[in-house]
Amino acid sequence: MNPLPSWRDGRTRTTLLRFVDEVTTPGGPAFVPPEARIAAFDNDGTLWPELPMPVQLHHLTEQWRRMAAERPELAAEEPYASALTGDPTWIASVVAAHYAGDDTRLPTLAEAVIATQRGMDTATLAARIGEFFATARHPQLDRPYQACAYQPMRELLGLLRGHGFTTVIVSGGGRDFMRVISEEVYGVPPERVIGSTPALRWDPDRADVVYGDGIELLDDGPEKPLRIWSRLGRRPLLACGNSNGDIDMLAYAAATPGGLALLVHHDDPDRADPAYDTGAEQALSEAARRGWTTVSVRDDWSRVFPSPDDTPAP
Repeated sequence: MNPLPSWRDGRTRTTLLRFVDEVTTPGGPAFVPPEARIAAFDNDGTLWPELPMPVQLHHLTEQWRRMAAERPELAAEEPYASALTGDPTWIASVVAAHYAGDDTRLPTLAEAVIATQRGMDTATLAARIGEFFATARHPQLDRPYQACAYQPMRELLGLLRGHGFTTVIVSGGGRDFMRVISEEVYGVPPERVIGSTPALRWDPDRADVVYGDGIELLDDGPEKPLRIWSRLGRRPLLACGNSNGDIDMLAYAAATPGGLALLVHHDDPDRADPAYDTGAEQALSEAARRGWTTVSVRDDWSRVFPSPDDTPAP
């Protein structure tokens, strides 16, 4: 069997295969027992596209449009105004400003996110997200989001699990949003998804967990290694990301004995997923300085997206 068939022969593929072989060969100097083989992956931009907007933002935009239709007074406020006009400029600018260190408008966006689920029980929100995935399509690729996962990364996830790794998603995106789709698309069960976390509360009358009035945690930057340790009690042996928000998680894995840090670089202008460095400038610099492995979409991936015959990695 040809491991990693969507990866071109070269230094990156060789590094990955050597790493897996070394840490899984009993008696070898770099052997790591299965229980300590943790592989942590960012989601947006690492496992599937984040442009022209993250998938969760597409879902939220649909919810804001519905809310503004039901409450016309919201139409003059952001982000509802942007949702109604279909112009993502304001929303994108808030996200870009966050990655640049300016969170001035982030509370406005966060309140709108909270408003879409306040008082809702977890099963109801999961069903609503499931309905979105049943019909939504990527606005540029015109394919269901389930078919937008990067095929090379799906193969890597499957290779790692086949060699005793526990694969975990660690993302700045919403934990409960990703949980709905993570097992189907990536083979990662919901209990292994770590992400930004809304405030929750217990409703004794409904005997259920419901969403509250805030965001408990934004899982980005230094929060990523903190959440990995808090949830798993182990360091990652491998970590993979694509942006400045992943630097601390990558450093955490790289400092683990035998660890490997991977940074996906979107440098391919000719295929459906566009080339971009915005939001990854510092990560690219750190990867070069620290000797992390940079994955070139252009040079390392022979194809980007799965074909209809491809099934999720086991």
